[in-house]
Amino acid sequence: MSVTLYGIPNCDTVKKARKWLEAQNIEFQFHDFRKDGLTEQQLTLWCDALGWEKVLNKRSTSWRALDDDQKSDLNQSKAIALMVEAPTLVRRPVIDHDGQYHNGFKDAEYAAFFDL
Repeated sequence: MSVTLYGIPNCDTVKKARKWLEAQNIEFQFHDFRKDGLTEQQLTLWCDALGWEKVLNKRSTSWRALDDDQKSDLNQSKAIALMVEAPTLVRRPVIDHDGQYHNGFKDAEYAAFFDL
């Protein structure tokens, strides 16, 4: 089983997800996308699997910092370009479990995602 958790280390939701994975003895790699970055290809995979509206976090401080031109006429390619520029626009965490994706964190959703 291959599991990668994408996020930023100081995010409370990412911390909860990490603790949950550790409590379930699920080994995972952590990818700090502020430090390690995100590629357009990676974001495209997530957006194709989850929908760009679910990947783009419109409640973040990064979103509020954007100007109106950046926020208008959104589509998947524009959203991906914004997230490549500012990875903190991604709703965290994103988890990759053998090519299956999930973002955000809730105990019950993770339990279902990992068939526990």
